[in-house]
Amino acid sequence: MNRIGAKSNTGEGGEDPERFTPMANGDSKRSSIKQVASGRFGVTSEYLVNADDLQIKMAQGAKPGEGGQLPGHKVYPWVAKTRHSTPGVGLISPPPHHDIYSIEDLKQLIHDLKNSNPLARVHVKLVAEVGVGTVAAGVSKAKADVVLISGHDGGTGASPLTSLKHAGAPWELGLAEAQQTLMLNGLRDRIVVQADGQMKTGRDVVIAALLGAEEFGFATAPLVVSGCIMMRVCHLDTCPVGIATQNPTLRSRFSGKPEFVVNFFEYIAEEVREYLAQLGFRTLKEAVGHVEMIDARKAVEHWKAKGLDISPMLEVPQNPYNQTPFMSVAQDHGLDEALDNELIAQSQTAIADARPVNISVPIRNVNRTVGTMLGYEVTKAWGGAGLPDGTIKIHFTGSAGQSFGAFVPAGIEMRLEGDSNDYLGKGLSGGRIILHPHRESTFVAEENVIAGNVIGYGATSGEIFIRGTVGERFCVRNSGATAVVEGVGDHGCEYMTGGRVVVLGATGRNFAAGMSGGIAYVYDPDGQLPSNVNYEMVELEHVGGEDEEWLRAAIARHGSFTESAIAERILAAWTVEVSRFRKVMPRDYKRVLAVQAEAAAEGLTQDQIDDRVMEAARG
Repeated sequence: MNRIGAKSNTGEGGEDPERFTPMANGDSKRSSIKQVASGRFGVTSEYLVNADDLQIKMAQGAKPGEGGQLPGHKVYPWVAKTRHSTPGVGLISPPPHHDIYSIEDLKQLIHDLKNSNPLARVHVKLVAEVGVGTVAAGVSKAKADVVLISGHDGGTGASPLTSLKHAGAPWELGLAEAQQTLMLNGLRDRIVVQADGQMKTGRDVVIAALLGAEEFGFATAPLVVSGCIMMRVCHLDTCPVGIATQNPTLRSRFSGKPEFVVNFFEYIAEEVREYLAQLGFRTLKEAVGHVEMIDARKAVEHWKAKGLDISPMLEVPQNPYNQTPFMSVAQDHGLDEALDNELIAQSQTAIADARPVNISVPIRNVNRTVGTMLGYEVTKAWGGAGLPDGTIKIHFTGSAGQSFGAFVPAGIEMRLEGDSNDYLGKGLSGGRIILHPHRESTFVAEENVIAGNVIGYGATSGEIFIRGTVGERFCVRNSGATAVVEGVGDHGCEYMTGGRVVVLGATGRNFAAGMSGGIAYVYDPDGQLPSNVNYEMVELEHVGGEDEEWLRAAIARHGSFTESAIAERILAAWTVEVSRFRKVMPRDYKRVLAVQAEAAAEGLTQDQIDDRVMEAARG
C-alpha cells in the first residue's frame, strides 16, 4: 500500500515498532493509519506519533456493537509483545469505548488524539445504519478530520454468522444519509467522508464518490487477491492459507506477494478512470457528490425490488450554506491555546539534550489533555524509550481538566496538587503521575474523591500515585502500569491484562470483571471485598513471599510521593496490616506464570518456554 501511495490500517492490535524503520530497499512496512479501538491494545505514545491518520473505531460493519476477543491460543509471544500483554492469555475488546458515553466524550477523545500527534488526521469509524447521518454530523461538530461510513458487508471472518447476516446496513444507504445530513447542516466542507464494506470494483468506487465519498476502503478484496479462500476460521488460528494465523507452520503456506495487491489496485484505478470518462469527469474529486449521475431504473424494475423506493437516497441534497460537497476547510482543533505550548517552551533543553528541567504552573479545569503534546515532542525526539526518569518534572497547582497526563512517555513526571477530572493517565506510556490534595486542605484525603472516572485506561507502562479515592472503572484495560489509589468505585480493574494495582481502601461492585492479566492488591480490613469481586476470571489469595515485598515497597513509594496518611499507618503496623490485604489473581495469568516458572526451572531457553506456554494455552 505504501508503494502505490495508498494507506494501510493496523487494525486494533497495535504495530511492532520495528516496522517504523524503513527497509534497506526504501520500502516501508509502517501502516499509515493507526487504529484506536475499545481495547486500546498497543496504543502507546510511540504508536500514535508514528501515524499519518488515527482512527477511532466505534464499531465494525460486520458486527456493530459487539466488541471482540482474541483467544489465548492465538496470543503468541510476538502478539503479546505488540499488545503489551502476556503470551497464552486471552484478550477482550470491550463492546464500548469506556471513555465515550456521549458525543462530548467522543469530542474529548478526538482532542486527545490530536494532541498526541498534531500532524495526524483523526478519523471516526461508524457503521452504516438508520440515523448514521445524525451521528456523522456530531462527528463533524466534534472536530474529527475524517468520518468513515462502514457497510454491513464488512468481512471480519471471526464475526458471528447472525451478525454477518443481520446487523448493519449497506454503505450506500449510510453514505447517502451522511452526505445529505452534512450538507443540510453546513458541516460537509470541514470533514473528509470515507466509505468501505466489500468494495470490489472501480464501479463501486465511482458510485461511492457520486454518493459523497472522497476516500475508499478495501479489505476483503485485497485479502482474496493475496490468497484468502474465505474459510471464516480467523478466530481459530487454523487459517489453511496462512493469512489469519500466527501458527508458523500454517504461515509458511502464505503465497501472496505485494505485486498482486499493486496490480489489483492498478486495475481498480483504470476502471475508475473509464467510468469517469463516460460520465464526463476529469478527476475523481469532480465526481464527489454528483448523485444525479446515478441511474437506478434497471435495478428497480427487477421483480425482487417491487415496491422499493430508493429515490430519497438519490435525492440531490439542498445546499443552504453554499458549501462544497467535499472537504475544503480544515478543522480548527484549538491546539494554539493549549497549556502544553508553555510546557514545551520551558522543556526545550530537556527535549533537545535530556538536561533536567523543573516547571511549576497553575492549572484550571479548562486545561484539557495537559502533557500530551509535550509527550509527543519527547517521543518524536527520543523514540519509544523516552527520556531518563525524572528529566522533566512539572508541578501543577489547581484543578485539572479531562485527560490529564494522557499518553505521557517515560521521562516526564507530572505532580498535581489539587484534583482532576476523568481519564487521568489514559494510555500512560512510561510517565509518572502523582496526585494529592492541596497541602493546606483540611479534609481527610482517603475519605474524599480526588479524581474522576476511567483513570489509567489502556495504560501500557509508567506509574500513577493518587492520594484519595476515585470514580468508576479505575485502570480499565491496564496493560502494564503500576497504580496506587486509596479507594475506587464500581468496575475497578475491568478487562485488565497487565500491570499491578494497589487499592488502599474500599472497592465498588464488579471488581476485576474481565480481568485476564496483571495483579491487584486490595486492603480489606472490613472483609467487604469478596462480595464485590466478579469471580468469572479471577480468584482471591492471601499476600505473601515476593508479593509481600513488592507490595510494601509500592506502598512506601506511594507514601514518599504523596505523603499519604493511610500508607504511613499501614507501614507502621506492617506485620498486622499485611494480613488484611487480598491478592486478586486472574486464573489464566496464574496458569501461564506457573508454566513459565516450571519451564525456567528446567533450564529451557526463552523460545522453548514460549513453546511450552502456547502448548498449555491450546490445552
